[in-house]
Amino acid sequence: MIQVQEADFDAAALTAGLRARTGAQAGALVTFTGYVRDFSPDQPTGTLYLEHYPGMCERELDSIAATARQRWNLAGTVIVHRVGALSREAQIVFVATASAHRGDAFRGCEYIIDALKTRAPFWKRETLASGQQFWVEQRQADDDRTQAWEAGGPPKERP
Repeated sequence: MIQVQEADFDAAALTAGLRARTGAQAGALVTFTGYVRDFSPDQPTGTLYLEHYPGMCERELDSIAATARQRWNLAGTVIVHRVGALSREAQIVFVATASAHRGDAFRGCEYIIDALKTRAPFWKRETLASGQQFWVEQRQADDDRTQAWEAGGPPKERP
């Protein structure tokens, strides 16, 4: 299940839906929910505006999920990513993976969120409480993690 939407999502309902679809195939279900956070410690974030490339974005998310399902023998995956104007502390992204064993579910979920951050065509414009606006650039550490996964990963822990 892949969704890109402006509306908020219900993480509990998404988790229950994945559990219902995978049933007895899944002995483990791992979820990740990402939130809008402050960009810097001295200036709070006002809003985060996310744009995406419709169609292409969903295809890339589907490709990422398919790779995870094949690599870690996942019974099911869910990716929901919000776009539009989001306030501080709002939910941005939900990823869930289900598998027979916890290790596959954990690694699959971590891979999806890492790959999503570097491969999916999303653009983020941050507006600080002061009114200052800027486009958020991809971090090298995120790219390094995705490359490590694609080379056979898992990546090294973040410093």
